[in-house]
Amino acid sequence: MKENLVIVESPAKAKTIEKFLGKDYTVLSSYGHIRDLKKHSFSIDIDTFSPVYEIPTDKAKVVAQLKKAASEASTVWLASDEDREGEAISWHLSEVLHLSPEHTRRIVFHEITKSAILNAIDHPRNIDLNLVNAQQARRVLDRIVGFKLSPVLWRRVKPSLSAGRVQSVAVRLIVDREREIQLFQSEDNYRVIAVFTTPDGSEIRAELSRKFTTREQAEDFLKRCRGAEFTVQDITTKPQKRVPAPPFTTSTLQQEAAHRLGFTVAQTMTVAQRLYESGRITYMRTDSVNLSDLCLNASKKVITEQMGEQYVKIRHYHTHSKGAQEAHEAIRPTYMDQTHIEGTLPERRLYELIWKRSIASQMADAEIEKTQVVIGISGQEETFVAMGEVVKFDGFLSLYRDAQPQEDENAEERSAQLPETYLGEMLTRQTVTATQRFSQHPPRYNEASLVRKLEELGIGRPSTYATTITTIQQREYVTKGDKPGDTHDCLTLVLQGDDILASTSEVTLGAERARLVPTDVGTVVNDFLLENFPSIMDYNFTADVEKEFDEIAEGRTEWTHVISDFYANFNPMVEQSLKMRGEHRVGERMLGDDPKTGFPVSVKIGRFGPVVQIGNSELGEKPRFAQLKKEQSIDTITLEEALDLFRLPRLLGEHEGHEVTVASGRYGPYVACNGMFASLPKGTDPMAISFDEAIRLIVEKQQAEQKRQLKTFAEAPDLEILNGRYGPYINYKGANYRLPKSVHEHVSEITLEECMKLIHEQQDKETGEKPAAKRRYFPKKKQ
Repeated sequence: MKENLVIVESPAKAKTIEKFLGKDYTVLSSYGHIRDLKKHSFSIDIDTFSPVYEIPTDKAKVVAQLKKAASEASTVWLASDEDREGEAISWHLSEVLHLSPEHTRRIVFHEITKSAILNAIDHPRNIDLNLVNAQQARRVLDRIVGFKLSPVLWRRVKPSLSAGRVQSVAVRLIVDREREIQLFQSEDNYRVIAVFTTPDGSEIRAELSRKFTTREQAEDFLKRCRGAEFTVQDITTKPQKRVPAPPFTTSTLQQEAAHRLGFTVAQTMTVAQRLYESGRITYMRTDSVNLSDLCLNASKKVITEQMGEQYVKIRHYHTHSKGAQEAHEAIRPTYMDQTHIEGTLPERRLYELIWKRSIASQMADAEIEKTQVVIGISGQEETFVAMGEVVKFDGFLSLYRDAQPQEDENAEERSAQLPETYLGEMLTRQTVTATQRFSQHPPRYNEASLVRKLEELGIGRPSTYATTITTIQQREYVTKGDKPGDTHDCLTLVLQGDDILASTSEVTLGAERARLVPTDVGTVVNDFLLENFPSIMDYNFTADVEKEFDEIAEGRTEWTHVISDFYANFNPMVEQSLKMRGEHRVGERMLGDDPKTGFPVSVKIGRFGPVVQIGNSELGEKPRFAQLKKEQSIDTITLEEALDLFRLPRLLGEHEGHEVTVASGRYGPYVACNGMFASLPKGTDPMAISFDEAIRLIVEKQQAEQKRQLKTFAEAPDLEILNGRYGPYINYKGANYRLPKSVHEHVSEITLEECMKLIHEQQDKETGEKPAAKRRYFPKKKQ
């Protein structure tokens, strides 16, 4: 082993760093954390709030390798990332490997380049325990919230649920927005656009300065325009400047990659991690928009050489977001003159985005000339307004324009170049069009807009947003999908000549793609937590906790005091909630009574998701249940829609002396006949499927089952040998039993007696009884 051992957290990072160091250095990876809180236990001493760590079994080999290498090296360099998580990794390495302080060095860098690595080695430091404690405080507080709240949800809502400090607040944002949409009432108005021509034949489009609320108002205005004269009443020209956006932080990179490249937040962070570890960009988990002097000088050179000196304007940005850490640098290329890289397509696209944003931030302002023309109408108070702009100097716009998350319907009119006009000039009216428009509900969050909102409220850290958004989807509190929008009949009135022409067209408004929508389970859990744990769900609480973590990192607060104060207020709420007794009714909504039986009809969260229930066991009757359809919600389902779910099972007819029915189960609708079940194809309406279609599905399922069936025994009809995913196995009375691999190739030779021996032996093993003396059931395969 060489004299110097460098430990990083990733193999890709180790490979890149090893290229920059000489033969006296060995670079190894810890593959992330080498120890953590125990996975399936609380792992926190409530008296001291000290965490109880363990080395996961899958890390034992890595730890042994690192221990051996550390014992043979004269100096160990801990080179994990420079954030709190990275500091904690270095501390855990120091503790587990029993590294002596005099032979251990902590080095940090925000880019993986030769100069940065060598500079870090020249300027080592000790492990910053304040950063470590800030990370421990976050980990311990999140473990307390998760482990204490989850059992409450299991008892009061549904088994296997979980809660988290940041994830629960993120779900609340999405639920609140969905409720806004449900309460939203669309209103219509009429937008009026006129087309004029100047004396030289040039065309001007202008919008009326007011909107009308009724058809009668719009139609009356068009009538008044029939004989009116239109005159240029005012011309205003103003110079404006547009300034480039600052270089990327973690949050803004996630948002821009979503808008411009269509990346998910998790995909952006994965690709950025690869770019960083291969030495292409600086560290990708940062709140700072600062750029180093080296970067500024390199950017100036690139801009001057490629675009000219007039495009250069060096800027020094400062971060204003909540809890920002200025110690880091913004995300930028490590080499500013490297416009393109080799790699996968996502890597090349994300790198190009980062390079353009970084260079553009040091480019000159764009100079715009905005023009507004006001067109008067003879005898009328209203005026038409035409907006236009001309780019006098493109500046940074020659390289980079921000992606717009929401389409601006007026952008085209504003960016149009207006023809030359003069005060008092008479214009000729061509057409005046009044178009009915409908107000739209607030947009649902997509991943990018949720990130923006979380950062705006100071909830969590941008580096954790990818994990948070992934978690709430994996736990099925939120789904990501498309919404079709609402269809409206849109009226258009056009004044052409002296005629007013009316036409109606169908338009779809509010259609959304890849939006985050709360599930019924997510909504019920959110409402329960808001009612019983309001402080945990408060946006300010989550943001204030982040501030306390910052104070711990700066050494101004003792981390155990923060946890102790939180626990003293939080634990009594948990105890009180667990004491509540009564039937499992969280999230239940009464819809009315069943007209046939008079029994109450309700909707709630069942063991396998949202269900409608008819009847009540407390009244002595056996309740009936039906699963909600995918597109239905317990918040909006009506009594009629709920009763419609009980139209299944539906008898379709008879096949070979057995009834054919269509029903709905845990996994969706299916057809059944003589013990054979076949799922309906996706999108098939169980109320519309025909008898012939059902028989076809049953026959196809029977044929598929026959292909799986390898052998049967006439004397034992409830025993069969089937072909499964991992090879042949025995199925006996609905239970499965393994077959030795040695007989997989000659299953046809196996006897009933041999099958029963295997079954009894495996049954004995499961019950803990000692099986009978073993003997060979199958002859050795002949060579």
